[in-house]
Amino acid sequence: MHVLEKFKYCPICGSNNFEEQDDKSKHCKRCGFEYYLNPSAAVAAFILNSKGQLLTLRRKKAPARGTLDLPGGFVDIGETINEALFREVKEETALNVTEFEFFTTLPNRYEYSGFVVPTLDSFFICKVNNETELHANDDAEEALWLNLEEVHTEEFGLRSIRHALSTFLQKYK
Repeated sequence: MHVLEKFKYCPICGSNNFEEQDDKSKHCKRCGFEYYLNPSAAVAAFILNSKGQLLTLRRKKAPARGTLDLPGGFVDIGETINEALFREVKEETALNVTEFEFFTTLPNRYEYSGFVVPTLDSFFICKVNNETELHANDDAEEALWLNLEEVHTEEFGLRSIRHALSTFLQKYK
């Protein structure tokens, strides 16, 4: 289900004449209010250890529960992309990002609570200073260091992660 289908009534005047204009907006015919659905920001980290292995996580929760993933998640309100990157890596792995560089950004569709949320995922190549302290936390069921030759994109459950990973592997494998 498209997220805009959840909004039946105008949040300003309560009218049921709150109608879709296109796939990203709704307009109230009664009061003129327009609502635009913009993507939620998310981050993901490519982290290589001192042996050149990639850090991967096994997802604990839906969507794509049980598949592989990269450390990352949604940017909170009032948070910068950088802050979200540091926080998400720390929450899921107990690792501290010390350096990072932008890699790419991709649009994605993230299914949550029965509807699809559009996201804009930003990917970073990161270095950490405490790789031996790796511990799966938060949304991660398991944390694994994989040799790049052992990384198979089809084992990753989210489309944007698979796409970015494919590009990353072409460059670093």
